[in-house]
Amino acid sequence: MYTASTPRAIDVLLARYGESHRNPVNELIHIVCIPAIVFSLLGILWALHPAVALLMVAAALAYYVTLSRTFALGMGVMAGAMLVLLAMLPNGTVLPTSIGVFVAAWLGQFVGHHIEGKKPSFFDDLRFLLIGPLFVLSILYRRIRVAW
Repeated sequence: MYTASTPRAIDVLLARYGESHRNPVNELIHIVCIPAIVFSLLGILWALHPAVALLMVAAALAYYVTLSRTFALGMGVMAGAMLVLLAMLPNGTVLPTSIGVFVAAWLGQFVGHHIEGKKPSFFDDLRFLLIGPLFVLSILYRRIRVAW
């Protein structure tokens, strides 16, 4: 049971993720590249079949709900907007665009970690592939003063 003295799992995960994202340049790179990676991954799945992308979003949101309903809501809005954008792209452009964005964004991430001088968090714990988007959302939430 959660008490005021017991940190919530989401707070622990964000703190651990943040340990390798303290450099302001690396943080800025992540603010740009993580949403780009999410968009491109959804695009790759969309190119396979839209239902595959929807199932992946549903699975991620189910995990996010276990961590924080506020984060799950924010991620649902973001994923919904990305899926609408993917649906609007002309046939035949989703896959090549998504692959290009995916490669460029991951290169950016690794440049950021080179600047930071620390390896990406997911090398230690694969859950951080799902926590990265929440890290970016937490920056937005802090700026607009949304509690999670």
